[in-house]
Amino acid sequence: MSVAAPGAPARGNRLGRVLVWLVTLVCFGILYTRIDAAAARQGEALVPYLLGVFATVNWAALLALLVPYSCVFFLLDSVAVWRTVNWFNAPVRYLDILPVRASTYILSILNEQVGKGAMALYLQRREGVPGWQLGSTMLFLMFCEFYYLLGWATLGWWLNGPALPPVFDLIPVIAVGALAFFVAFFAFFRGSWSFGQGLRERALLHAFRQASLRQYLTILAIKSPALLTAVGVYHVALGLFGVNLSLVEMLGLLPVIFFGAGVPGPMRAVAITLWVVLLPDNAGAMAAFALVMHNFFILFNAAIGLVFLRRTQRELFGAIPAR
Repeated sequence: MSVAAPGAPARGNRLGRVLVWLVTLVCFGILYTRIDAAAARQGEALVPYLLGVFATVNWAALLALLVPYSCVFFLLDSVAVWRTVNWFNAPVRYLDILPVRASTYILSILNEQVGKGAMALYLQRREGVPGWQLGSTMLFLMFCEFYYLLGWATLGWWLNGPALPPVFDLIPVIAVGALAFFVAFFAFFRGSWSFGQGLRERALLHAFRQASLRQYLTILAIKSPALLTAVGVYHVALGLFGVNLSLVEMLGLLPVIFFGAGVPGPMRAVAITLWVVLLPDNAGAMAAFALVMHNFFILFNAAIGLVFLRRTQRELFGAIPAR
């Protein structure tokens, strides 16, 4: 047992990487077949067909739209991190959160969760808070992010369900199940009964033991303006690619796409594939749109991170006075 145990995490990591690449290959296979079929219907080869889509876009207008949006997202995203860290870990100024949140966008090119882990390491180094406690805070943020996306997706389905693809009919079913789970989950961590006490007292679940319903709702309220801004931005940007989608339809669509963007893999392959699968009548335009939108967003955010990287490195690896 002592010999096999160290190899288990390595095997798990290898399996995870294999699964990520399998999912990515499947996504690219779906993209190729859908776009190639769309090009054939137009009597064109695949590459000229895609180049024709890119040639129709007003790139100056698109940049004027995406650059401010990325900056707004960064500021709002940092508010959620700042607020949560102050609740559960240590008093930290908002201006001190900005550099580390920006710098983690560089790691988020590969995986959003890796970026959150780096943020926990930074705050441990800077504030002296135990790593497990900061890890708990990051888990709390991820948990809230799931519910805020699901909540807005449910509203989008309720407003215009019949106009959305049939697969979206699963949204209210998932929402009801998730709400029931949250009620039980919240009662479990805020309750005082002996059942499950060992699990409830685990260090990594520190934030969930402390969190009130008001704090859950506050994070949802902080994150919601970013999503509503994204709905407007993606609505206008999609029009630049020659596809018209109403704001309500975009509200139902975008949270689901953002779920896909959270799946690890190169170039946000799952999110890009979802655009093509959910809106198949414009396969070429949707592939080009998704490729530009998701990769511009992560690369521009990484560029914001480079602005703050020197300060983050200094505070992470340099000498920091004990607090």
